[in-house]
Amino acid sequence: MGEPPEAFASGGPEADKRIKVPPYETIALMLQGGGALGAYQAGVYQGLNEAGIHPNWIAGISIGALNTAIIAGNAPEDRVPRLLEFWETICQPAFMPPLPAFVEHAFFNSTDEIRKAFTAMQAASALVEGQKGFFVPRFPPPSPLATGDPGAASFYDTRPLKGTLERFCDFDRINSRETRVAVGAVNVATGNFAYFDNTRIKLRAEHFIASGALPPGFAAVEIDGEYFWDGGLMSNTPLYEIVQATPRRDTLAFQVDLWSARGPVPDSIVDVMGRVKDVQYSSRTRLVTDTMQRSQRFRNVLREVLDKVPPDIRKSDPWCKTAEELACSKRFNVIHLIYRHKEYEGHYKDYQFGLSTMREHWESGLSDIRGTLSHREWLDMPKNDSGFITHDIHRDER
Repeated sequence: MGEPPEAFASGGPEADKRIKVPPYETIALMLQGGGALGAYQAGVYQGLNEAGIHPNWIAGISIGALNTAIIAGNAPEDRVPRLLEFWETICQPAFMPPLPAFVEHAFFNSTDEIRKAFTAMQAASALVEGQKGFFVPRFPPPSPLATGDPGAASFYDTRPLKGTLERFCDFDRINSRETRVAVGAVNVATGNFAYFDNTRIKLRAEHFIASGALPPGFAAVEIDGEYFWDGGLMSNTPLYEIVQATPRRDTLAFQVDLWSARGPVPDSIVDVMGRVKDVQYSSRTRLVTDTMQRSQRFRNVLREVLDKVPPDIRKSDPWCKTAEELACSKRFNVIHLIYRHKEYEGHYKDYQFGLSTMREHWESGLSDIRGTLSHREWLDMPKNDSGFITHDIHRDER
């Protein structure tokens, strides 16, 4: 497999890289779904760890939920090494030995045409044999007419993932509530979105696997008699859950997305397939943040109005009591990072689990968060008259 790149060498914060963050009550890390692209999030987390920024609330969907489990399920000093071990495991073929590192490196760093062909071959390998410690094809393949077990109604079996998560995660640590952890899934029977939150229930590997159970590739996961699919079917970002949580708190949130809503108009069937995924799974994060910004401004104005009402009326008037519940002076600062599509990537980028590609995604995430954190002023507490602000290092590029 070879030695990890130099970018992976830093496992903990160094004195000259630590950043003093204003006294936010919540520092949240929100991780979108996106399959193999999730290595980008691991790079982002490494950069936060370097800076000594440790989230006290981590929420994820799909592959973001798996990254959440690895981060929250390990001590801060072990998180980056365990993330790397996890990604190096699932980026190997399920049965065939991986290519020697120098061979993969040669193909990956060749011409654009060779790289495209090589990464397409790796994606095809994932479809044919699965990924080590993650998923394998069902054998015999499922019949379209077969019925009986919702937990087997899929093309792939994710039972290997349970062992992988239990190997890399300490679920006692996750359930200690040292860090708040929440992952999203969809109830198959009701169609309702569900958040599995360690402040409400005891989390197991099944909750994280359910968050990434994207049909028809992966089967629904049974939890306490109910079946759940990938949360990305309904909402691919946990941002709304964190912003709407009560009691409301001053919050610094790092939202790490793997799909960009913006992109070129496709002119081929293959490009159409890729663009559809971008649009489908991007979850309109900017629309959510714009809506939340307007909502928070309304809450602030309501608070200012209430402050002008005499205290005796505020205590007795029913409208004032309702307004008190709606008004809020808490502040939210959302740092938005979005993975940028690379020219060689095809519509299969979310299941192209090559080791070289994984490392490139990781390094992209690390580079983006380092660039973001170089704008120290972006971490400042929002002014009371704004209440909700967002920052995006690549906003001008899209």
